[in-house]
Amino acid sequence: MTGIKEILDRQVLPLVTKPGRYIGGEFGAAAKPDAEVRIALAFPDVYEIGMSHLGLRILYSLVNERPGLAAERVFAPWPDMEARMRECGVPLYGLETFRPLRDFDLVGFSLQHELTFTNILTMLDLGGIPLLARDRGALPLVIAGGPGAFCPGPLEDFIDLFVIGDGEEALPEVMGAVGEWKRSNGAPGGSRRDLILRLARGVKGVYAPALYRERRAPDGGLAGIDPAEEGVPPRVARRVVAKLCSSRWLGAFPVPHIAVVHDRVALEVRRGCGQGCRFCQAGFIYRPVRDESPDDICAAAEAALRATGHDEVALCALSVGDVPGLDGIAARVVKLPGPGPVSLSLPSLRPDRLTDALADRLAAGPKTGITLAPEAGTDEMRRRINKKVSMDDLLRFTSVLKDRGWRLIKLYFMIGLPGEREEDLKGIAECIGRVASLRGRGKGKWEVNVTISSFVPKAHTPFQWDGMDTADRLREKQRCLRREVRQRNVVLKFHDIESSFLEGVFSRGDRRLGGAILAAWRKGARFDGWKELHSPALWHEAFREAGIDPVVYAARKFMEDECLPWAVIDTGVSGEYLLAERAKAERGEFTADCAADGCRGCGVCIGMKSQIQPAMKAGCPAEWRGKSQ
Repeated sequence: MTGIKEILDRQVLPLVTKPGRYIGGEFGAAAKPDAEVRIALAFPDVYEIGMSHLGLRILYSLVNERPGLAAERVFAPWPDMEARMRECGVPLYGLETFRPLRDFDLVGFSLQHELTFTNILTMLDLGGIPLLARDRGALPLVIAGGPGAFCPGPLEDFIDLFVIGDGEEALPEVMGAVGEWKRSNGAPGGSRRDLILRLARGVKGVYAPALYRERRAPDGGLAGIDPAEEGVPPRVARRVVAKLCSSRWLGAFPVPHIAVVHDRVALEVRRGCGQGCRFCQAGFIYRPVRDESPDDICAAAEAALRATGHDEVALCALSVGDVPGLDGIAARVVKLPGPGPVSLSLPSLRPDRLTDALADRLAAGPKTGITLAPEAGTDEMRRRINKKVSMDDLLRFTSVLKDRGWRLIKLYFMIGLPGEREEDLKGIAECIGRVASLRGRGKGKWEVNVTISSFVPKAHTPFQWDGMDTADRLREKQRCLRREVRQRNVVLKFHDIESSFLEGVFSRGDRRLGGAILAAWRKGARFDGWKELHSPALWHEAFREAGIDPVVYAARKFMEDECLPWAVIDTGVSGEYLLAERAKAERGEFTADCAADGCRGCGVCIGMKSQIQPAMKAGCPAEWRGKSQ
């Protein structure tokens, strides 16, 4: 390990961009070289993005707090670093002890986005771990969690275990079971399959793809996914943490050496969202809503300000404006002691949730751009997608910000949504125009930056059965908006269609896609989410070699009664509820917020009451309280 650091210092880091990504030793890092069970928390993107991720911060802190367990961080090296490491024979390593990945007990990937899949292979290969799960020895086990684990098929050739749902309890259980296995029969070379079987049977939320078999219909379609061993659950139920206490783990974290994407204190104030936007996977896979205690939020914020030297606190949630008592929490946070005046950030505030008090507190800090996401341009389309935001809400919000000194507003829309019409595209242009031409008390330049993405259907949502628009159709819609939006103070940015298409392939994919991922990686695919590195031609060639038509995955509509590739994963939300929401979308009907207006019958609270009942009984719907006594 000392040798690795010496080679890095002399032969590698002086010749790569941003060497601060790779040197470790940050203030607050936890080095535990003598721990019994070690996991490399692997984030398959660059340091600046991974160090900003709340999930990584939580798991890193909670594992390192426990005696005998250790977590280290590892991020995907940029191509120049990868090339230099290969030239010098340096394996990928954990930043805390410079231990190669192959010497950990577990390597745990965070699956935040489908376009990082080839980076996983780069990290395994550089770490000295065979790419295919079937080719590995007993340890390390390669595990994965995060939203990407809810459609595991494309990565099943490469991942030994998927941990489905909240990891705060599941990950320590997995590590504890690995420790027991090592103490018993693991050291003499115990069976790898026996260890995987023990984990799949003994730890709720663990999906081991090697222990399941796909059944195919005569036409080649998926007919079922069945356990191949006794005691393995036919469907893997998502883990749910009953009481949100993430602030306990967010009071301290390694202080980055270089500027990162979110260079501030970030605290999770709510997990889950009751809004029920029908395109939003997070809104369904993180149910039910759980709120952090205001006292715990403020205590963690104070500790983090003291430990890191930051002067900005971000309160994070899928819809932070829905958090009860947000005004009061914000008022307490900005009064906390820090290196200077403490400013407040609310990254996901809805237009109809901005109060004058909140606006004043936000205005007291740096007036960086605030992003608003109307998603659609007409009331009809917003009803289809269950986005409960009106044009009046949006204009009031932007007017309040402009009057308080903001000069830049960011808007986010989607095109290609199911049922989209020409009027909906023109509605987006009209919405942009009305915000751009806003008048008010605020003086000076007024800029509107607009990002327009392409709808990508996601597993476990009401739109999981719907395909994407074709690339040609999406290009025509982009051209239409370029023609319609003519204001000089508007900057239009479109997500790359080829990248969105690739995301759509993997967002509803099955295990047959593993061959294409491997082929693309061998051809040089890296960082596909980065426009400057993504190569559509390379991917088209890889799909041809693997005998796969990617359009079948991205654009086809699933029948409502067919077996879906992610059917083995049980989120707790019933299929009947998703179908009912899809029907309501077609009728243009809203569904109320379950956290604010009562249970909507999705099934999570009833189906998972054994996990969430103790902490949530007082706040759950009356229907559940009556059944769970």
